[in-house]
Amino acid sequence: MTQRPAGPWKTLGWLVGSVVLLPGSLGAQSLLDRSPNLSGGWVTSTGTIQFNFVHRFQRTGAPERKVGNSPTFVAALGLPGRSMLGFVYATNSTLSPRYPNEWEFFARKAVLSELEGAPLDVSAGLGYNLSAGGLDGELSVGKLFGPVRLMAAGRSLTDPFVSGREVAAAGGVSIRLSRFLSVGGDVATVLDRPAGRQEQAAWSAGVQVAIPYTPHTLSFHATNANTATLQGMSRGGGTTRYGFEFTIPITLARYFGSKRVEPNQTTPAPPAVESPPPPVALVMPPPVARAEPADSVRPPVAAAAPPPVTAVRNPAPPATASRTAPRTVRAAMKNLVYLPRKLEIVAGTTVAWKNDDPLDHSVTADDKSFDSGLIKTGATWRRTFARPGVYHVTCTPHPFMKITVVVKPEP
Repeated sequence: MTQRPAGPWKTLGWLVGSVVLLPGSLGAQSLLDRSPNLSGGWVTSTGTIQFNFVHRFQRTGAPERKVGNSPTFVAALGLPGRSMLGFVYATNSTLSPRYPNEWEFFARKAVLSELEGAPLDVSAGLGYNLSAGGLDGELSVGKLFGPVRLMAAGRSLTDPFVSGREVAAAGGVSIRLSRFLSVGGDVATVLDRPAGRQEQAAWSAGVQVAIPYTPHTLSFHATNANTATLQGMSRGGGTTRYGFEFTIPITLARYFGSKRVEPNQTTPAPPAVESPPPPVALVMPPPVARAEPADSVRPPVAAAAPPPVTAVRNPAPPATASRTAPRTVRAAMKNLVYLPRKLEIVAGTTVAWKNDDPLDHSVTADDKSFDSGLIKTGATWRRTFARPGVYHVTCTPHPFMKITVVVKPEP
């Protein structure tokens, strides 16, 4: 076996491993936010088992003209800390001819998320590929520009053919055409491929579809890559394969989560303090002149009763404007998750929840103090939180979706 120097890129895998330990958060992504051969920082939600089925077909030349297939199964479990553990199993891999079944066991963590206020998406992952016999790593970034999402990735790979390591680079784009439809493509290549190796850059292009009223997404694509492992997505062959990918999220909280409803721990409003009444002005009526006959004898004048006093309250002063302008916080419901997952606002703030999922959601207080009803896909529901307190909110159709809204007194 030939020893090949790895070059300065050898440390990329260890760098990826150290980034995995950094804190961060990200909600799960659908296929509409990535291209066929790039994860785009995809991490499934905590307590959700993500199952993806990737099936690609190719046809041999004459005279056989036989159709072969390359199925790949991806399964992962979302863990706290916006991380996940999983495996990729491909039943027909060209990576190692004597070991046609390709296994990759991986861990991935989201470090930054645009949906939660970060300037871009960053994720890192490590995988062990049994066919290559070593560790692989990936550092992935993504940035949203309106309907366009750009992605890039750097990969440190174990060379499956000689002892040593390789570095691969990948880039891709996903373009949203509508709420339920996007197109995407990518290209990846090993940067230091030795001369004479029959290996091409990997590419893919496809159409991604969100199935209305379900959490499932579907991709129809063409590619020259064989499997969905880091190794397989970095190496292209001479055959174009046509296939699909189908996502099935299984939320464990739907079946095993607690059904106990906690009371809304709201803070009672402070008692109202009445201001002193406005001053009273005393208004004296003018004297009334009485006509008397000239020859009349005036009787002694008795002390006249004091004229009545009319109490007139001064008008109330005009209401003054609020010390602060009304505030609105934008939030979302996407991929069966409230984003952000926890809200901290001040009293008087309006929260606008937009449903970015292909199925209906609700914003319902656990103590039933407010309920949005079903929010249709693409619609927005608003509520102003006037009283300080802690509000626990759940989605009625999907009770595993929860969010806590902390309302602080206005300073």
